[in-house]
Amino acid sequence: MRKIHTLTAIALLAAAGFASAQSTAVRTEKNMSLDLANQIAAASVAACSANGYAVTATVVDRAGTVRAVQRADNAGPHTLAASQQKAWTSASAKNTTLAMMEGAQKNPAAANLVYIPGYLLLGGGVPVKVGNDVIGAVGVGGAPGGHLDEQCAMAALEKVKDLLK
Repeated sequence: MRKIHTLTAIALLAAAGFASAQSTAVRTEKNMSLDLANQIAAASVAACSANGYAVTATVVDRAGTVRAVQRADNAGPHTLAASQQKAWTSASAKNTTLAMMEGAQKNPAAANLVYIPGYLLLGGGVPVKVGNDVIGAVGVGGAPGGHLDEQCAMAALEKVKDLLK
């Protein structure tokens, strides 16, 4: 009888473990809509334009896939690639590219991040978050300094903050 109870207990534990594994097999994730991406891109370009900077803003989703791009009149051709790489880097690392750049300058081990294909450690990439979940990122390129690109991205996120809940 003791053997039957032990086998029953083992079977129940195994079933519970299987049920637990099944419940995590499919995940539900928050992601960015096209409408939100367009609003962030437009607000980023507008914030920089208000300060006299012709920039490009690229918005990517949580996987780093481009959702929206806006390039201001007179923005340099290099700003397109720079904004996309900043957005991708920020979404990938779930951090601002300015913070990553500063970290790489202070930490020799982090300096190797520049060798990851597609990473761009210049200010202007900012994650887009809903709570603690990163649902994408915005990258801005073209202002005379990465810190200014970042300010435009932050201003855009401030403008849409009510949609990020």
